[in-house]
Amino acid sequence: MSGDARHSRRRRPPRMYMVASDYKLQDHLEGTIRLQRGQLCVEQEGGGGHRGGRGEHLWVKVLDLGSVVKLERQILTEVPSDLAGLIEPVSDLDTRVKLLSRPHFLQKLASLPLGSDVRVIWSRSQSELAEAELRYRGPLNRGSSAIYFGVQLKGWAAGRGKSNGNYKGHQLFVCPEACALFLPASDLTLPRSSRSSGEQERQPANQKSILSRAAESSPALSIGQRVCFSQEEVLQRGSVQFCGPLNTPTALYVGVLLDNPVGSWDGYYKNTKLCSIPSPEFGALLPLSKVTAESRSERPPLAVINPKPLPKLPLLPQTTKPALQPLSPTQRDPQPAPGPSDRPLIQPSMLLSAKQALQPPSKIALRPPPLTTPKPALIPPPVPPNKPQATPTTPPSDQLPSSNGFHNLPSPPITEQRAELNSWLEVGSMVEVNDPPLFGVIRWIGQISGIPEPVAGIELDQELSAATDGSYLGERHFRCPANKGLFVKLRNCRRDSRFPAPEPSINQVDRCNSIAFANWSSKRVDEHTPPVSGPDARLMYEGFKKGIQGHLNSCYLDATLFSMFSCSSSFDWLLFWPTGAQLSPHCKSAQDLLRCEIVNPLRRFGYVCASKTMALRKLLKAETADSGFTNEEKDPEEFLNQLFLLLRVEPLLKIRSVSQQAQECFLYQLFPPSTSACPSPGSAVPLSPLASPSAGLQRVSSVQALLESSFIHAGLKFTEAPSCLPLLMPRFGKEFKMFDAILPSLTLDITDLLDETLRQCSICQSVAQWECLQCYDDVDITPGQMKQYCNTCNTQVHTHKRRQTHTPSAVRGPQGSWEGPVPGVRQIMHLFAVTCIETSHYVSFVKHGPEHSDWLFFDSMADREGGENGFNVPQVSWCPELSELFSLSVDEVCRLDALRGPVRRLLCDSYMCLYHCPQLTLYK
Repeated sequence: MSGDARHSRRRRPPRMYMVASDYKLQDHLEGTIRLQRGQLCVEQEGGGGHRGGRGEHLWVKVLDLGSVVKLERQILTEVPSDLAGLIEPVSDLDTRVKLLSRPHFLQKLASLPLGSDVRVIWSRSQSELAEAELRYRGPLNRGSSAIYFGVQLKGWAAGRGKSNGNYKGHQLFVCPEACALFLPASDLTLPRSSRSSGEQERQPANQKSILSRAAESSPALSIGQRVCFSQEEVLQRGSVQFCGPLNTPTALYVGVLLDNPVGSWDGYYKNTKLCSIPSPEFGALLPLSKVTAESRSERPPLAVINPKPLPKLPLLPQTTKPALQPLSPTQRDPQPAPGPSDRPLIQPSMLLSAKQALQPPSKIALRPPPLTTPKPALIPPPVPPNKPQATPTTPPSDQLPSSNGFHNLPSPPITEQRAELNSWLEVGSMVEVNDPPLFGVIRWIGQISGIPEPVAGIELDQELSAATDGSYLGERHFRCPANKGLFVKLRNCRRDSRFPAPEPSINQVDRCNSIAFANWSSKRVDEHTPPVSGPDARLMYEGFKKGIQGHLNSCYLDATLFSMFSCSSSFDWLLFWPTGAQLSPHCKSAQDLLRCEIVNPLRRFGYVCASKTMALRKLLKAETADSGFTNEEKDPEEFLNQLFLLLRVEPLLKIRSVSQQAQECFLYQLFPPSTSACPSPGSAVPLSPLASPSAGLQRVSSVQALLESSFIHAGLKFTEAPSCLPLLMPRFGKEFKMFDAILPSLTLDITDLLDETLRQCSICQSVAQWECLQCYDDVDITPGQMKQYCNTCNTQVHTHKRRQTHTPSAVRGPQGSWEGPVPGVRQIMHLFAVTCIETSHYVSFVKHGPEHSDWLFFDSMADREGGENGFNVPQVSWCPELSELFSLSVDEVCRLDALRGPVRRLLCDSYMCLYHCPQLTLYK
């Protein structure tokens, strides 16, 4: 194949597939993997389909799991390339499947011009939609293929978005604050051909008849327009909330929201809501002929409120004049309209206080801080486009207008900075409002009908004549003594100035680089520093403030780095792996940081500050977009995998199964062959050969037995001898351990686990040509040991009637013939570190010399100076008592009565064992 053809094939975008049905597979490196219908898979480069014994297969990466697996093509459904990006951001699996079955809908969304009207699925349970305008379509992050839709919310949903078109520092489009949302295709619907017809379908029949006739006529007054009318020789004023016909298309009626409580209409006509009226006292329904538009000269003068110390607010006088009645029911319809007695009434004083607190400020409009658990908001009254806005004649803070029976309490000007600081407000916060201030405690936060902003219900310290008992407009939101409940907009609340503000929480991630760590800092060392060993290592490391300082859940990284580099050079090839300009910009920085700021200072001074490891964690976060690397608990295998990927190095291990090609990985997870290998205490299940027959109810094994069993039962072989071998112990999570104790083997013989190498017959030491899995578990011939035979011994062993059903497999050896005995050279690896975990905290044991007693114990958080903002003190201690442990066999470990101290931690809490071959490390 020509170079151009290969280049064009590499540039073809990978195909995306969807899992068509639930599927379970067994992966030799990751164990059991369960796939669910609807999960997405991406074809891997160089892993195209090939035909095997069970049909066509594909190597794919499951996006929802992050695993690379080999799957049969028949369980995959290919996703068209033009729809793949639209399907990818949808998280719900069932929704993905349904969307893929609607390709025309997705294609129409993909081709919808920017600026088009769309609808956002606001609440699936209530089938609630919100009006929006399409402003952006594309990925949210650089390099991503997932297509999102950026919309600007309109109508009642305006102000309930999450940004102004900015996503993580990138301005994707521009719109007003809190009006933008970025959504997947599953959260959008296409606009209907006729919006009015769609709305009429959801309305009751009687309401459709009224509104449809209203739409046919051209009202003389617009919604929100100021009007006035005469009532018993008194001129009343208000704003239009409804204008249209009721029963006949020729007669028009006007619904007015009054300035004064002299009405008796609640916004309903024959059980049909025509408009929103907060209380019947402020509503009136009149014929159009009785209403005239209000001129500017007819508007009343502004009310002046003294901003001096606030006395008790006077109650509005109760009017004795008869309230304005709606049209007589006998004139139009025998069914009467709802009267004042049909809906709850509130006292004018309560209504006055509530409206005073909820009036918007006269200067600027601010975005309210988000609420954690807001109540579903009702749709506010319609706001006309020609509604008067703030003008140069807007009164100062001591002159506030009277509107609809409510008056603003005087409040100081609110700045944008103050509004941003209100994010700390929650139920139970001590606050103050107005000026002079009223003090109280927030008892409720939520939405109130007609108020488009979050509202706080405050229980005041002292009584206020205009306050309530926790009710607003007849609806109770919290309980408090009478005349102590006040409702104000949340952004008008301030922290109680009578008490000092609490100290702001310290960002522990950035604190590592602050002056507070000056006394704990460590130096940079540019010269390559080899590790020390023997008594010199003990002299350098032993004591407090030794090793790597822990900080903010970093023990997984501290213990792993100390195990890898403190007393061994087997991982030094990571420090000098070639880094080219074409690699990630974080690659070279991470290698320099690891070599000069962590490893070399650790080997020269025996101590590294937490600020150095935090810098490495920040690079891991930047490379993986996983913020948990800087502040959350992780596992050593997560850290190692991401570190090796960040440094762009070759995998440590190359493992091949009987039927598959070689796979590369950085570490290996030990898997026992079956549940019989780890019976629970008290069960009647016999112990497997992995555990000693004399172990009673204890489950004990060695790393050598676990590795051999895991490889043999999975049919695995090393394609080449590794220089380093990180092995994860068989445990799941932080608590469940499959064995009561695991004895770390000081030496690990992997000779018989290598592929295409000469192996000795287990009986006569000739060249082995057969190996048998059934013989490995046979209790009659040394169970738990490798069984491989030459041709003669294989025939003799399997002539026995108990073994005639065995199926030995041929051993793959090097090409060519070999006669005579096989040299007894074994491929041995040596244990040099063990990482352990107990109660979510990682520590490590490191071998620092050739003697059995040369073991160090490291804890990055052994002690602490100071409280919450203090410092962890690392410690390294000598553990000579481990020498007796490694001289014991598995049977002797089973008979130990009690395990304490470092011996117990090493046997019972081991998480990862690190082995190396010093001779091979020189060639890495």
